[in-house]
Amino acid sequence: MDKITQTERYRQSLILYALKYGVTKAAVKYHTNRQYVYRWMKRYDGTLASVMDRSRRPYHHANEHTQEELLLIKNMLRRNKHTGLVVFWVKLRLRGYTRSISCLYRVMRSMGVKRVTLPNPKKKYLPKAYEQMKYPEQRIQVDVKFVPASCLTGEAVNKKFFQDTAIDEYSRFGYLGAFEEHSTYSSAVFLEHMLKFFKFKLECVQTDNGTEFTNRFTMERDKPTLFEKHLCAHGIKYKLIKPYTPRHNGKVERSHRKDNKYFYASHKFYSLADLRKQMAVYNCKYNNLPMRPRGWKSPRNVLTWW
Repeated sequence: MDKITQTERYRQSLILYALKYGVTKAAVKYHTNRQYVYRWMKRYDGTLASVMDRSRRPYHHANEHTQEELLLIKNMLRRNKHTGLVVFWVKLRLRGYTRSISCLYRVMRSMGVKRVTLPNPKKKYLPKAYEQMKYPEQRIQVDVKFVPASCLTGEAVNKKFFQDTAIDEYSRFGYLGAFEEHSTYSSAVFLEHMLKFFKFKLECVQTDNGTEFTNRFTMERDKPTLFEKHLCAHGIKYKLIKPYTPRHNGKVERSHRKDNKYFYASHKFYSLADLRKQMAVYNCKYNNLPMRPRGWKSPRNVLTWW
């Protein structure tokens, strides 16, 4: 018994008083009639469960399945052991069954029959472990970020500036560049500046599927972009992440969050030249910040140690 109500306590107290002092005194004390006392004394067996209200659900329903319908379902179940619920219901209707499919489902459940009504659930996607880099120049993540319009003032108001970001996956060493356009030409220029800044030969560059990097999802998918041509000229391997999965470029995405917090939230820019000047100072500061993934060493210290 999960829950004891006040009514059950009342009935038990009434019965115990009647057994000790008689039915008449119990009826007077508890403001009820003798028939009520006799009825619950007859049912009482010493436990509270015996004085609980019983279910008032009827044993039969006026619209319940007839014996002929139940016999039809049982016979059909013997010949259709592996048939789904919908197909089984259609076959029954061809033999004169007039009930709804939900009604058939309830009857089959009461018989202990379970039928699969939906296809097998889709397997849960389990992402494979991301490849960990073993040395600095193994792979560079590159992405583009829009400079917030709230940071622009003076002559730069109503203009659009873009930040190109490159992050070394092993050391988190980064390089930032600012441009007025968002195109494969600016990406190619940024690549050349990045190679001079890093001062070590890169093995692989990883980007998303934006048109500033690749024509993968355009009408000219077989035509290499200027960015891809520059990568090929330098002998650098190019890798594209899976579409709509920015987490695969997570390190550069994480750096963009830091840029918003530590740079764009507290700086104003009057022109593209002013943006580049302040960005260079912030870039130097970023590369000297200690980071937890590298044992609280700064990216520059990791490169020096390596």
